[in-house]
Amino acid sequence: MASKKTLKVRAKREKRVRGKLTGTPDRPRLSVFRSDKHIYAQVINDAQGTTLTAASTLSKELAGKLKGIKKVDVAREVGKLIAARLQAQGIDKVVFDRGRFLYHGRVKALAEAARESGLKF
Repeated sequence: MASKKTLKVRAKREKRVRGKLTGTPDRPRLSVFRSDKHIYAQVINDAQGTTLTAASTLSKELAGKLKGIKKVDVAREVGKLIAARLQAQGIDKVVFDRGRFLYHGRVKALAEAARESGLKF
């Protein structure tokens, strides 16, 4: 369990990062959250307050393929999936929101896989 000080620092960092970003209908926000076991990505239109699409390690498309794979490689698969879902909706530009997480490791792998699959941010 994280201490109260750690939770305050995390909340402050998240507020600082997310305060500078907004998603619009033509350029929505790609928000990333990671836990110890899973990684989640969702695309949000902040103007309407709606989620356009989402992908995670819990998605049915990825459920069988992730056994025995490293977490960074799993994050790459989630990045490819979210990019494919967005391109099916006709969206190719997003604003990347890393939240309280550093652009390193699994977050970076997800972002780079999404870029390689055709997303621009």
